Amino acid sequence: MVQGTSSHAGKSVLATALCRIFAQDGYEAAPFKAQNMSLNSYATPDGGEIGRSQAVQAAAAMTAPRVDMNPVLLKPEAGGRSQVVLMGRPRAAASAREYHEMRPAIWEMIASALGRLRSDYDVIVIEGAGSPAEINLRQHDMVNMRVALHAAAPVLLVGDIDRGGVFAQLVGTMDLLGPEERALVSGHVINKFRGDPSQLAPGLEFLERRTGVPVAGVIPHFSDIHIPQEDSVGLEAPRARGGSGPAVDVAVVRLPHIANFDDFDPLRSEPSVRMRYVGTADEMGSPDLVVIPGSKSTVADLDWLRERGLAGRIVALRGGGTPVVGICAGYQMLGASLADPDGVESPRPEARGLGLLDVSTVFTTGKSTHQVTGRVAGGRGILEGCRGAPLRGYEIHMGETSRGALPEPFRIEARSGRPVDLPDGAMDSQGLTLGTYMHGIFHNRAVRRSILGYAAGRRGFCLPAGGGDIDQDAEYDRLADLVRGCLDLELVRRVMGLRR
Repeated sequence: MVQGTSSHAGKSVLATALCRIFAQDGYEAAPFKAQNMSLNSYATPDGGEIGRSQAVQAAAAMTAPRVDMNPVLLKPEAGGRSQVVLMGRPRAAASAREYHEMRPAIWEMIASALGRLRSDYDVIVIEGAGSPAEINLRQHDMVNMRVALHAAAPVLLVGDIDRGGVFAQLVGTMDLLGPEERALVSGHVINKFRGDPSQLAPGLEFLERRTGVPVAGVIPHFSDIHIPQEDSVGLEAPRARGGSGPAVDVAVVRLPHIANFDDFDPLRSEPSVRMRYVGTADEMGSPDLVVIPGSKSTVADLDWLRERGLAGRIVALRGGGTPVVGICAGYQMLGASLADPDGVESPRPEARGLGLLDVSTVFTTGKSTHQVTGRVAGGRGILEGCRGAPLRGYEIHMGETSRGALPEPFRIEARSGRPVDLPDGAMDSQGLTLGTYMHGIFHNRAVRRSILGYAAGRRGFCLPAGGGDIDQDAEYDRLADLVRGCLDLELVRRVMGLRR
């Protein structure tokens, strides 16, 4: 099990590396996280919903994602509540107090899911959440030491040295654990180190002497290996643009409840794109492309757009010819109206959209979660260069949107492995306002390059060939190589009882 001294210490990335390492070594490996709180989620092949980090770890382990890998997913909503997704299906919108009352039944679900994985796989790499030493949360713990004790799993405790105070983090965490819990900690890992590891020697010696636990490794800070981020803390560190010359300026609205922001990773990897997150009209400026992402609280975030002056700015930019793309909740916001008669998503029964697409959305209790494949149906404006191109992505949304007479940009041909023939999204008559329910749209090269090529043409330059495509499998291998070089895998195998 991988636990951390804090959020964003590097648990998800280390767990991902271990999943790939064990798979490379010939084991059937699988990830597990009992409870994940995240707005980045993913649809499994059978239409369940799990945290994006477990889907990433499953890919690293070279196995298909399934709901057992993340039996509890909490998706924060406006008003201090969270949607509770259990075994891949939404069950309730609950406050913290209401959720804690559900804990006995949920723990049984967690234990059963882990038991099934242990029956089906050789190695399970378990990820914790936050810190195991949060005093106010320990009595409700279902994701850190309670899981480790249940599984008798040795624990690697990860600390983030880049933020400072890593030795205090690790020593303090150990001091706050109970005796049984401390006994499970089998190695410390110093993560995100910059510089010469030999300079850490006095601190590492002190740490081992003070805690009685060996240091299992020092992992360097890296920025050249692409692993999708789990939470929005990763958005705080902008990625430098590669290449020189003119660039397409892409503004992605950083909504308060932004979801599935890894949709934009391919844009950040394009050398001729300057992608930035914006939160005010002044920050927006005059970009070449505006993107409104997904959200777990569509109406609340739509109100926020108006409060920040972003709504008016987006409408004005579109009036001046700037393309605007809305994904999932962003698509819903682009429409004329949003209705929620049953209070599924908001206490308000109606809300006015941005009016850039003549569509209307009605929120219902059902949730669509599918992996999808299809083709580009539209062939004008920003999609002019990719008509007929194949598509792959996934849907995770509440609500249904009626398109009326507007052109359909995409056609869905399969959902959760079943053949269908359905339209997706809507496009205005000029082909410059695009709404879609399909996450991962920019991961499709033909679509991404068509949209960016149009935006570059408005600026008076041609988009250079190449760029933006990520060989994710190769990235997992590169991550595994890095971790193999600085983690004591003999120690890890020994405490797990694995033979080479």
